[in-house]
Amino acid sequence: VQLQASGGGLVQAGGSLRLSCAASGRTFSRYSMGWFRHAPGTEREFVAGINWSSGSTYYADSVKGRFTISRANAEDTVSLQMNSLKPEDTAVYYCAASSRLYSRNRYEFDYWGQGTQVTVSS
Repeated sequence: VQLQASGGGLVQAGGSLRLSCAASGRTFSRYSMGWFRHAPGTEREFVAGINWSSGSTYYADSVKGRFTISRANAEDTVSLQMNSLKPEDTAVYYCAASSRLYSRNRYEFDYWGQGTQVTVSS
């Protein structure tokens, strides 16, 4: 699976951004998808995931209620709507695909996009 993330940018605190990830190469619908982020000086952390079977979603506590992950299998895309952004959300965001039904572990994701920068100013 090849993944291409887009939609990052600079936004003020309290604002919104929508990230998109376009997939190609294999049967997208059979992969669970996740968004991770990586800020300088930290490890890459899980943000949100969506299961390939039921479409159920799960989130890191730090973004729950503010971020929404969704997927459109017919279009081979997954999106991350980010609302009420905070400066601590500043990071490079990556989409990733996993053959597992459910995972928050970055080592269980098989394919990664190139990352898109999100910067939230205070």
